[in-house]
Order: sequence, then structure tokens, then C-alpha cells
Amino acid sequence: MNSLVTIRMALATFMGITLTLIVGTTLYTTMIALGQEQYSFVTQWGSTGTGFGTFKQPLEITVDQDDNVYVTDFTSVSNKVQKFTNNGTFLTSWGTLGFGPALFTSPSGIGVSSSGNVYVADFGSPDTAVQEFTNEGTFLRMWGSFGLGDGQFINPGGLTVDSSDNVYVGDFGENNRIQKFDSEGNLLTKWGTPGTGDGQFINPAGLAADSSNNIYVVDGGNNRVQKFDSEGNFITKWGTPGSGDGQFTRPGDIAVDSEGNTYVTDQGNNRVQKFDSEGNFITKWGSKGSGEGQFIDPLGITLDTSGNVYVVDGGNSRVQVFAPS
Repeated sequence: MNSLVTIRMALATFMGITLTLIVGTTLYTTMIALGQEQYSFVTQWGSTGTGFGTFKQPLEITVDQDDNVYVTDFTSVSNKVQKFTNNGTFLTSWGTLGFGPALFTSPSGIGVSSSGNVYVADFGSPDTAVQEFTNEGTFLRMWGSFGLGDGQFINPGGLTVDSSDNVYVGDFGENNRIQKFDSEGNLLTKWGTPGTGDGQFINPAGLAADSSNNIYVVDGGNNRVQKFDSEGNFITKWGTPGSGDGQFTRPGDIAVDSEGNTYVTDQGNNRVQKFDSEGNFITKWGSKGSGEGQFIDPLGITLDTSGNVYVVDGGNSRVQVFAPS
């Protein structure tokens, strides 16, 4: 390598070190937990605002088959979905405040089907819970209403789409359950009740589906993750309250890679933790702050086709991208 390489080493707030490498004009930051896998900072985008490429309260994130990135902005000031390239170049956005087609009160969970259509859960709307759009934001359909019955929601939040294009939506508050729909919004099944037992939830947050259509649910109020098959049968769980490895303080969202490993945003601990599919701890990165690889309230998380990890850094109004190294 002919380029001058400068290496600066500093202690991080977790049990490891941070390496910053400057190669020419390119900066790479690697968070290393000693004896564990490593994830390197790649890029970031976003700032506080309501214009294109800025965020007021970014919440959830997903990618499509072409690695385009979609981010929901939760507040009543913004109320939109924004679409970016995988390096943060703004492409398009849609949504304004209101009730009805292509209108949102608090867009939250988001997922993409195999055909590239985008499903968005609307946390605050009394008229609908889920809306479906093309990947350019053209409205297609919507379903759901406020209530306790089948296909109804109190607070629809987390959303994921499985390989068969079934849509799973978490509902926290009085319902504390997961509902499964086909791609046109017909209810297929549901599971969950309020509580701390297996298959029970206190404010289920992020959802993710793996290649076998197992469903992972961030059970936020219980500081744990629960894993189910596609029909809602309980498989396993992991997590307890705290700041140690495998512990959580207000976990927010979850993503699954092609090997079945899971990535969980640990909001209260300002970090990301990685586990295998059975919940065995693998690695972690992040600390509180506004620097590269630091977070203030990390929320949504997703992965692209190359295994890069995208994290919604809510308190810093930005998206950060990390790569395995």
C-alpha cells in the first residue's frame, strides 16, 4: 500500500478498542471487542430537519433487493418515508400528515416484499394500520382500523415481510400481539397476550423474518427477544434487563442476516448486539455520543445483500452504516 496510513488507537466504552485508519482521504473506524468479531464504520448520512435527506425523528429502516434504503420519520412534523441509495444519496420520498391513502400520522414499521413493494405501519392513524406502495411511493392499498378485534390495532409498530410476502405487524399497548396477513391484507393468524411468559409481550417492538420464515420479536417491555415459527409457535427466547453481554435496556429493533445471525439495537445502552439464531452472544459495538460508531437511542436496524448493517441513530438524526471486517 503506497498511501500513508495513520492509525490512532483509543479506549472505547466497551471492552475493546477503537481503530481509526486514514488511507488517503478515506476514513475507516473499527470497533473491536477483544476476541470477538469486528464491525467497521463505513458511512453516515442525515441531520436534523424536515427537508429531503434530513430527519426529525427517524424510526425504522429497511432495504430492497437492489440495496436501496427506506427510512420512516415518525413525527407529525415530517410524516414521510424517504428512499436513499446504499451510500445515502436521496432518491425520493412520500407521505404527508393526515388520514387516508399516502397520508400518515406516525409512520413506524416498514418492510419490502419480494416484488419490491413497500409496506408501512402507521402508529397513530385511526383509519388504517398498514399501507402498501410501489418502491417509488405510488399508493396501492391499505388495511386495518383501531380496535381490539381481528385485523385491528391499538398501536401498530414493528413490521416485517417473510419470503412468501406475508406481512407481520406488532401491536403494543392493550393488544400486545403479532398479527400475520397475506400480501393483500387478509388476516392469516395472530398470537400473543400481555405478560412475561413465553409467547406473551409487553410492548412488542421490532420484528424480523429469517430465510425459514421464523419470526423474531423484540419484546421491549420485557427486555428480551422471542423467536417463533411462522404460525406463532414459540421456539426460544433470550435477554434480561441490564448492560452486560446479552442483556438489554429498551431494545428497539432486530435484523437477521443470511446465516441466521440476529442484530438487535439496544437503545438504553446505545449499542448494537449480535447473536446467533438461538440467542448466543457473538459481539457488540457502540457507545453513547455523536461520533462515528456512537449512538444516541439507536432504533431501526437492517442489513443489505452484502451484509452491511444500517442503524437508525435516532438521537443524532442520522443513519450509520457498518461492515464486517
